[in-house]
Amino acid sequence: MKYYKFLIFLSFLGLLCSCGGDDDICESGEGTPRMMVMFKNADNKAITLDSLQVFVDYGSGKVDLGWKTKVESTLIPLRVDDSPYTEVYFKTKNKGSESKVKIGYTTKSSYVSPGCGIKKTYEALTSELLISNPVLGLELGQNFIQNEDKTNLYLLF
Repeated sequence: MKYYKFLIFLSFLGLLCSCGGDDDICESGEGTPRMMVMFKNADNKAITLDSLQVFVDYGSGKVDLGWKTKVESTLIPLRVDDSPYTEVYFKTKNKGSESKVKIGYTTKSSYVSPGCGIKKTYEALTSELLISNPVLGLELGQNFIQNEDKTNLYLLF
């Protein structure tokens, strides 16, 4: 009788551990997409930056997204609350000045799955350069973000 109880307990434990479906993990890019930023020079040609540091203000202060070296493009997560804009800061030197860019948009929410929850997409993107050193100008690419395939903003150096 003890062996049957032990066998039933092991079966129950195995059943409990195997519960869960494919919806538990949000994979294959179904979550909220990030904004792709690329870089150009004065001749309007794509360039690779030696180094780049990005900060984003998500409403509670600047968050450092870290340094990148030999960067051709970067993906920046935007705010997912109901704010109509996100402020992004760019630096190319450790003790150098930083540029401030204000990204405006409207958001649309859609349900994806129990694991992913709600996905935000961004439409009617606008950009404004508030502090212009080291970034000299902006050029808008695709003016909506539904996935991370297309470039949404070009920074001119």
